[in-house]
Amino acid sequence: MTSRIPPTEITGVQGALMKTIARRMVGTVPEPLGVLWHHRAVLNATMSLGRKANRWDECDRDLKSYAHMAVASLIGCSFCLDMGYFQARNEGLDLTKAREVPRWRESDAFTPVERDVLTYAEAMSQTPPTVSDELSGRLLKLLGAPGLIELTAFIGAANLAARMNVALGIEAQGFAATCGLPPLARPSANRA
Repeated sequence: MTSRIPPTEITGVQGALMKTIARRMVGTVPEPLGVLWHHRAVLNATMSLGRKANRWDECDRDLKSYAHMAVASLIGCSFCLDMGYFQARNEGLDLTKAREVPRWRESDAFTPVERDVLTYAEAMSQTPPTVSDELSGRLLKLLGAPGLIELTAFIGAANLAARMNVALGIEAQGFAATCGLPPLARPSANRA
């Protein structure tokens, strides 16, 4: 893997702590940590947002995970998908569904609510966004206002991470392979 900005050595007390936490969570120090170490304020802000977003509890965690993987698939963030599959396994997410996210339109694994969430994630990730009033209305009825707001913010954060990784050339590191997951589904050619 070759990022556009080479990772730098992660040093100091904060660096040692971050490396320890990363190894405990994923077994290694992910490359983005070394890349973002060049600008610690950005690293700290993005990590803080991620930690806070993971504590939000108005929207089902599985729905948010599928949405994040849909964003990563659409944008082409192999690192995000790789990490998403790894986290799916470790967090007890339905692995069949997780693997099918990149081709969710052709898959029969998803419920109508999950399909609406995946549609919403992709619509939000278009430039410009293509979210319809009809889709928002259905999700508002299904998730409630706090749930829809949380899902929207979570998808926005997923876009931040995925677009940053793609722009910086950060790619998959093989996390999914260490879990013994079979090859990942390919994104659908039928994007709407």
